[in-house]
Amino acid sequence: MIRVLFVCLGNICRSPTAHGVLLERLQQEGLADKVEVDSAGTAGWHVGKPADERSQKAAAARGFDLSKLRARQVQISDFSEFDYVLAMDESNLENLKVLLVQAKTSANTSAKKLTEPKLFLRTYSRSYDEHEVPDPYYGGDSGFRHVLDLIEDACDGLIDDIRKQLR
Repeated sequence: MIRVLFVCLGNICRSPTAHGVLLERLQQEGLADKVEVDSAGTAGWHVGKPADERSQKAAAARGFDLSKLRARQVQISDFSEFDYVLAMDESNLENLKVLLVQAKTSANTSAKKLTEPKLFLRTYSRSYDEHEVPDPYYGGDSGFRHVLDLIEDACDGLIDDIRKQLR
């Protein structure tokens, strides 16, 4: 089983969108039983809350269901439990690197392999020059649609990488 974790700030817009898109894409590709997907935020403001209504609406318009997803905060154990830890932007990548240092000094994780976080778009995007998934929270509907464009493209690239890992 390969495990993927998407990370943004509050876990209500970008990372749950990526979570929902990847789940659906994996289902379409016949890989859903081989890959587990989760999402989290580096901040804990929205823990337990559903994805932002605008994210859900934009995703639903393209056939992705985010309604069952609930926000959670990144845990130090995530670095040993996930094969992919993917940040939506540089700021959250830096936050993850700080947590990774803490994980490396933790007695509970020191003997385990720890996953280095990566910037999602920079690593897997095939069609866009952008390196970050912008936070659409304070913008309009077009921002949520743009986030979906970026995430759908990068999820396709990620699936190609996952296929290589499964071989």
